[in-house]
Amino acid sequence: MAPIRSLGVFASIVIFYLFAVKEGSGIKCWVCRSLEDPKCADPFDNTSTPFFDCATFPEVTHLPGVKATMCRKIRQKVNGEWRYIRSCARLGEPGIGGDERYCLQRSGTFNIHIESCTCNSKDGCNAASSLQTFNLMTAALIPSVLAVHYLKRW
Repeated sequence: MAPIRSLGVFASIVIFYLFAVKEGSGIKCWVCRSLEDPKCADPFDNTSTPFFDCATFPEVTHLPGVKATMCRKIRQKVNGEWRYIRSCARLGEPGIGGDERYCLQRSGTFNIHIESCTCNSKDGCNAASSLQTFNLMTAALIPSVLAVHYLKRW
């Protein structure tokens, strides 16, 4: 009787993953602004920031048909205050000359400095370099496997 019960639990978990998880075909990026969420600044804390599938990013009227295919992190200093914006990107190239370790930097008058880092090497690449993205599916799969293992002992 126990093997049948654990098989049922396992089948339920598999069916849940098949129907509950919607995967898109685009890169996934962190989307936040430090003015609205201080955790968006560096060092980046992604606990309150959504991980967004850029394939579902809304189209903008001034760039019809241009899809968001990259992630971008913008760090800007305005009036002495650093602000951070993480989002999906439509235009530009990853890094400088294709090397994502380098960012485009611009300085202007009135103490304005902008650093724009664009990437498409992996999902969540617009996080701080010291943090790694964590796959939510892996986090959900671990308790499921443990549950099946526990039910096998019954």
